[in-house]
Amino acid sequence: MAENAEGDLNSNLLHAPYRTGDPQLDTAIGQWLRWDKNPKTKEQIENLLRNGMNKELRDRLCCRMTFGTAGLRSAMGAGFCYINDLTVIQSTQGMYKYLEKCFSDFKQRGLVVGYDTRGQVTSSCSSQRLAKLTAAVLLAKDVPVYLFSRYVPTPFVPYAVQELKAVAGVMITASHNPKEDNGYKVYWETGAQITSPHDKEILKCIEECMEPWNGSWNDNLVDTSPLKKDPLQDICKRYMEDLKKICFYRELNSKTTLKFVHTSFHGVGHDYVQLAFQTFGFKPPIPVPEQKDPDPDFSTVKCPNPEEGESVLELSLRLAERENARVVLATDPDADRLAVAELQESGHWKVFTGNELAALFGWWMFDCWKKNKSTNADVKNVYMLATTVSSKILKAIALEEGFHFEETLPGFKWIGSRIKNLLESGKEVLFAFEESIGFLCGTSVLDKDGVSASVVVAEMASYLETTNVTLNQQLIKVYEQYGYHMSKTSYFLCYDPPTIKNIFERLRNFDSPKEYPKFCGEFVILHIRDVTTGYDSSQPNKKSVLPVSKNSQMITFTFQNGCVATLRTSGTEPKIKYYAEMCAPPDQSDITFLEEELKKLIEALIENFLEPSKNGLIWRSV
Repeated sequence: MAENAEGDLNSNLLHAPYRTGDPQLDTAIGQWLRWDKNPKTKEQIENLLRNGMNKELRDRLCCRMTFGTAGLRSAMGAGFCYINDLTVIQSTQGMYKYLEKCFSDFKQRGLVVGYDTRGQVTSSCSSQRLAKLTAAVLLAKDVPVYLFSRYVPTPFVPYAVQELKAVAGVMITASHNPKEDNGYKVYWETGAQITSPHDKEILKCIEECMEPWNGSWNDNLVDTSPLKKDPLQDICKRYMEDLKKICFYRELNSKTTLKFVHTSFHGVGHDYVQLAFQTFGFKPPIPVPEQKDPDPDFSTVKCPNPEEGESVLELSLRLAERENARVVLATDPDADRLAVAELQESGHWKVFTGNELAALFGWWMFDCWKKNKSTNADVKNVYMLATTVSSKILKAIALEEGFHFEETLPGFKWIGSRIKNLLESGKEVLFAFEESIGFLCGTSVLDKDGVSASVVVAEMASYLETTNVTLNQQLIKVYEQYGYHMSKTSYFLCYDPPTIKNIFERLRNFDSPKEYPKFCGEFVILHIRDVTTGYDSSQPNKKSVLPVSKNSQMITFTFQNGCVATLRTSGTEPKIKYYAEMCAPPDQSDITFLEEELKKLIEALIENFLEPSKNGLIWRSV
């Protein structure tokens, strides 16, 4: 009897016109229960409906994901604003529709699909399954799909797009986000992440293709369709071959006495970093056994982000001490970012910031270029790039050495697009970075790459070891030559979007309407750039040189004392981030003074502009 009652209830749920009192919600519930064929996520919505959880139903079903700095990213689970089977099918249908408009040869060139090792049992949702559904939607429409047969680093997808001349690529990953999240990252035919207007146009197409097409749920096509190819062996081989372009001391690498520990943070990196070390002539790095293999629960770290520093590198550092290894390399779960720690003579570990590593990479890549350049190579043809919230150290090196430095908006999608333009006009790009430990050495890939960055750091450390110089000692030499750049980056958590908006609107109307602040505490502000509105007080026409980015908040303050500070929202997480840097000329080497000045300015910035107590902001826990 009870079973029949349950069956009747389910039947009623499926066929009743919903009466929640909200027509938009009623429609959304009906659509979800008709379209979703994943029993676990369908059941999540049915349970909420059964229990009258209208607010949660509204939150899950009445809004959609939008493209942020790294594509679509959200928690896994049921609902149109989450990552799940249905929303990935809808996203891929929208992609198909848009790509069909853009490329007449779409059905000849095809699309690349890769995935990481994330998964959530409660939703029957894993990156591999979502990748298969992505492939199925396209195979059902007779589009060739290059679907990797196992997990790969994120940079393998943009690399494969270029190498296989595909029209686009999709990587199913949420990178270093919490274990609950997943994402859908899109690359254009250039091998760079999509930027506007493609993101907006794809979203429009997704909204026009909400109902799954016949065949979209048929993931058997992945095993049966002749249009599916596995690019794994071919791409891996080509990638490792291309790595040799940025290897300059192979013989020295093979003889080094330095030992390296590598952790892949329960993600995809282990096998690929091992292969990269082999390509450079090194002995394999020592893996952290507890973190070597994929684990979607990231069970040995409180968060899978190596950027969090020593607290999440505990296992690697202890292993390195036991193995007498001086350098630790940590790739994040999808292996597109890299953290580095080095044991100091004091017995303490130094975990380098992204900006410090960039100073070392910038010096190294230019030094290698100088020593290996052809006779007719012109330094004026050489470029390095960084996002605008990153350190200005490359700018200082460029000014002294004569090459070009350019800034982009935050997010590697902007760097990738700009590099493509520069390469097409015959320029040479040596290095690009973003301060959140994203690095690109060379231009084989047009996205950040933790695999290549890890082996370049190993080569740099091995080379320096021959003259008894550590990475940290070399960093000091770089700062002494080009000027100290002391920076600090951190964030506050804020789960209330209106509060975030109010914080930034207050800065735009500080003492009176449409007036930005002239001081921050005792610190005099020289210039203000607001990329959200397109304003820049340092330009003659008061217009920002960087493109306007209305969908995110970002204001940069240049202070009289040489400090540059930026406040911005994150494109992937509920964070307000702050970045501050003291840029000193080479002749000013009083580090204590610079550090003290930076500390005071950050305190003033937080107290006067962010007002954490008043706004209920949650301090980053370290």
